[in-house]
Amino acid sequence: MNPLKKICIAALLLTSLISCKKGDAPPKATPVNVLIYSKTKAYRHECIEPGSKALQSYFSKYGIVTTITEDSSVFTASKLKDYDAVMFFQTTGNVLDSTQQVVFENYIKSGKGFVGVHAASDTEYDWPWYGRLVGAYFSSHPDIQPAALIKVDTSHLSCKHLPERWTRTDEWYNFKQAPTGVNVLLTIDEATYKGGEKGSNHPMSWYQTLDGGRSFYTALGHTVESYRDTLFLEHVRQGVVWASGK
Repeated sequence: MNPLKKICIAALLLTSLISCKKGDAPPKATPVNVLIYSKTKAYRHECIEPGSKALQSYFSKYGIVTTITEDSSVFTASKLKDYDAVMFFQTTGNVLDSTQQVVFENYIKSGKGFVGVHAASDTEYDWPWYGRLVGAYFSSHPDIQPAALIKVDTSHLSCKHLPERWTRTDEWYNFKQAPTGVNVLLTIDEATYKGGEKGSNHPMSWYQTLDGGRSFYTALGHTVESYRDTLFLEHVRQGVVWASGK
């Protein structure tokens, strides 16, 4: 065989091998590990038990590994280090002592994530740093009723799947002050229900970066029925994914 032809064939074989190597399946993504924390020292939501189980079941379909607890002793540096994000799920009142607060601040400052659902804003009123992390503190709410949410951010994955106007039934929070320095995802149209106190600027979900970490909050999720709503479950799941940084 012509030597030049041999060289060409060898080159083609080498190129083929390289192409096959490049086409190999990529390694599997590292699972997202989330702590769902639902300790209460004030009002206790009926949805805590069914809701946490529904979130765990839904998340598991997407490779999100969850641990559900109400035990504040998990807030140590060694125990939190393996979690990508911590979800305050319907927490109320003062749910961490001063030592645990410092641990959690350091956890967020290390680049980890926080997810707050509904009553997470009815938590730790005497801890200013937490107030900045969650974005706003709960003030009041009218009776549970239908209302229309307006999608403000059309690109963030936590609401990309949602309709432009999302009508649903929930307990609609008023806040002591509007969140500042956050990226608003959803607002509520106060003309569609009774009891709103913030007029045209009434955010209901937002996200932010704070002290090197990530924070996502949604005021939705009071009712047990919310945890059978895949639009809502996906809203929370994508918030978890964003907060985890993965």
